[in-house]
Amino acid sequence: MDEAITDMAGEEKMVRDAYELLLKSYSQSNHRQKFEIIDKAFVFANQAHKGVKRRSGEPYIMHPLAVALIVSEEMGLGSTSICSALLHDVVEDTDYTVEDIRNLFGDKIAQIVGGLTKISGGIFVEAASAQAENMRKLLLTMSDDIRVILIKIADRLHNMRTLGALLPAKQYKIAGETMYLYAPMAHRLGLFAVKTELEDLSFKYEHPDEYRQINQKLESTAKNREKIYGHFTAPLYPKLDGLGIRYKMQKRVKSIYSIWNKMQVKKVDFEDIYDIFAVRIVFEPKNIDVKKQCWDIYSAITDLYKLRPDRIRDWVSRPKANGYQALHLTVMGPDGQWIEIQIRSVKMDEIAEKGFAAHWKYKEHGDSAQIGEETELDRWLECIQDILEAPSPNAMDFLDTIKMNLYASEIFVFTPKGEIKTLPQGATALDFGYEIHTNVGDHCIGAKVNHRLVPLSHKLNSGDQVEILTSRSQSPYPEWLNFVTTAKAKTKIESSLKKWKKEKIKEGEQILDEISRKAGIEISIQVLDKLLSSYGYPKKEDFYFALAKKQVDLLPENLKKILKGKSSNYLMKFMKQAFNVGSASKENTENKPAQISLTDVRKIDRKKTYILEEEGFQKNYIAASCCSPIPGDDVLGFVRDDNHLEVHKRSCSVALTLKTRFGDRIISCEWAGHRAFSFPCSIEVKGIDRIGILSEITQVIANDLSANVRKLNLASGDGFFGGTIEVTIHDVDDINALISRLQKIKGVKSAKRMD
Repeated sequence: MDEAITDMAGEEKMVRDAYELLLKSYSQSNHRQKFEIIDKAFVFANQAHKGVKRRSGEPYIMHPLAVALIVSEEMGLGSTSICSALLHDVVEDTDYTVEDIRNLFGDKIAQIVGGLTKISGGIFVEAASAQAENMRKLLLTMSDDIRVILIKIADRLHNMRTLGALLPAKQYKIAGETMYLYAPMAHRLGLFAVKTELEDLSFKYEHPDEYRQINQKLESTAKNREKIYGHFTAPLYPKLDGLGIRYKMQKRVKSIYSIWNKMQVKKVDFEDIYDIFAVRIVFEPKNIDVKKQCWDIYSAITDLYKLRPDRIRDWVSRPKANGYQALHLTVMGPDGQWIEIQIRSVKMDEIAEKGFAAHWKYKEHGDSAQIGEETELDRWLECIQDILEAPSPNAMDFLDTIKMNLYASEIFVFTPKGEIKTLPQGATALDFGYEIHTNVGDHCIGAKVNHRLVPLSHKLNSGDQVEILTSRSQSPYPEWLNFVTTAKAKTKIESSLKKWKKEKIKEGEQILDEISRKAGIEISIQVLDKLLSSYGYPKKEDFYFALAKKQVDLLPENLKKILKGKSSNYLMKFMKQAFNVGSASKENTENKPAQISLTDVRKIDRKKTYILEEEGFQKNYIAASCCSPIPGDDVLGFVRDDNHLEVHKRSCSVALTLKTRFGDRIISCEWAGHRAFSFPCSIEVKGIDRIGILSEITQVIANDLSANVRKLNLASGDGFFGGTIEVTIHDVDDINALISRLQKIKGVKSAKRMD
């Protein structure tokens, strides 16, 4: 009894301390101090969640308190957002309603809590249609009041910080969902610090070994970085002091995930990444132009150090779409290393760290929130509204369309009259046409880029001046979807094609009516069924569409033969291409694993870690062909529709999609020893050529008893050599041992396993 009282007292102190921390954070903000309503929200939420515990064992109210602290401390939002964060789970988890919240806290808080409750089930649930519907709800509430998604991101950040209390399979699902959507959404909203932490935490749970290795390397090289930083900044301080400005200079180390990601993209080792850290200079503006002060600091730096011209990034003159402003440059430091410098004002730094919402500040008066001037972010929200008006019929296509532009870097393109348009990197001339207006895009036949004629698929670069050429007779083609990159262009094309297809279906129906009239036959359900069966179309709409597209050669005499049962087999006479009608497209099949017949499948306990035993390979589970995992890789399992287990690398792009779409079917997996079966693997080798080096490489491989060579493709020229080696091995240890031996050969600069 005494122990229970002691525990209760300890929990009450924990909650009280967390609340005091929240109040302290809020008191230090520049918002109007409205402690009374925050206190009312805390007391109400604390009472509503009383007696409920989190999986970690702590009182549930600690979660809303933590979310509210993130909203205040890390996003810089005010009392309305703090109250909404404290109340965000009340409606879903208790008997209280949104109407109760409205009566107690007013319309604005009720609206935000209502929006959070609608999307509380997570963006991704089992049913695809429900996934898309949840996403639409999120976007609708976001465009109505962006604080809904900001609080939702804060909620996800705290869940990620406490993910260790969950089972591994649940960790993979939540980490995958976070990497798929929440981190890109935080990036788009300018929440750089939050986005970075979400990525790092997701990576930590999905790839614990790689996370630990990079972290250890960062720790072991920290002293050397301090030395380089000291050498670099020592002569810089007097230069900046001479400008008469107040500033702070600091070192910012790249996040673990971004280091790993760069290693994968560039296919280099940790030691080969030169921009592990950047120098950031944050200054307080004087009574002169802030832009000029940025360039004054730039000038002081380049007086000392040699500039790398191709690495200048001026986001002061033209901020990123998420509000980010800074001047970036890269110079050669005194230790012979390229060093990136970021120059920001105090305001720019706050926006960069806390997001564009920090710029808006939400000056709260009564129930309404006054928002600052229209921004790039406002225009992005308008683009979201465009997408919502014409969503893709496929649920996951809809999600992918939304995600398409979340992470994209921007380019700035000019109209013939000099107006600037912001587009994602990789955007084409056709994307630009749709950016101007839907009618311009729909009737686009080509473009002039810098006065030179280019096709619709031409990729644009920053600074291009683009003139769109149109024709009234032009209309969208299905092929356009293959090269547009913006969500707006994609949804508008899909909408036009859907309308066009409906017209074609109607035209096909009229063609069949005309043929049946000439044949003297009345089209009934039975007649139509025979036609569909004969030509191999599952639905009448598909058949009508094929008729209109002249993919079916149907004459009155053919119709008579079919009905008399004397027709030859017309099935597959014409390939059904448009919109992949009645057949699977390459896109739908290329990521599907090989259909191997599994037998004697034992029942899978989805709550436990599945041990991938050698005797179960090809019987109880298979290795997915999309990423070809081998024993020793970080893997997870996906339970297919037929209840068979498919093993993927955790880093596999297909696995990422599976985690976000079918999280409940993901299970934790671990390898047992594998020595009987061999797995295919490829190694990429590069180096400086010399006489006999290719012979040495082949000799090392030939003498390796744990690897069998399947294919060798090496070539040399201009003093260098490179190529690939395909082998079969038993596990990761075998491939690592072979790579280690190859790296010891004189002249070999890199030997890496290929994904």
